[in-house]
Amino acid sequence: MQGRVIAICIGPERGKPMQSVSEVEAIAGAGLKGDRYATGTGSFSRGEIGKRQVTLMNAIFFPGSGYEYPDSRRNLFVEGVELMWLVGREFQIGEATFKGVKYCEPCRRPTKLGGDKFQGVQPFNEAFFDRGGLLAEVVQGGTIRVGSVVIPPPKNYKEEEEENEK
Repeated sequence: MQGRVIAICIGPERGKPMQSVSEVEAIAGAGLKGDRYATGTGSFSRGEIGKRQVTLMNAIFFPGSGYEYPDSRRNLFVEGVELMWLVGREFQIGEATFKGVKYCEPCRRPTKLGGDKFQGVQPFNEAFFDRGGLLAEVVQGGTIRVGSVVIPPPKNYKEEEEENEK
């Protein structure tokens, strides 16, 4: 089952507001061009380029949450694909190829950085409990646009069953 990109956000500087963009260049081994993690300056990169590259989140969790996509501090917002199934697997978004690394817990940082904007709104880590998203690495670079197709690997259940039996 294919999905699609609903929104793209980048944050050029740690702690500063994220920006919505209509397209972005994924850079192999680094992240998204113009994003703090592609330069190793993100809060969780600890000065290393490539330590944390791209975060994906399911767009269906946002309506009614009190948060907009840029508020979440994530990069790619998708619909129509099960993100947790992509952990450990390669998949395509637009012209780029990614590999799912691990589940990304929702943290308190979006609420903290938003300050008064989120008065009376449930903290991000509570509003998105068990809905954090996916950390991914860029395997092959390329352009990603809003509307780009997300192509997960085929679900070869029979082959997976045989592998699990070994």
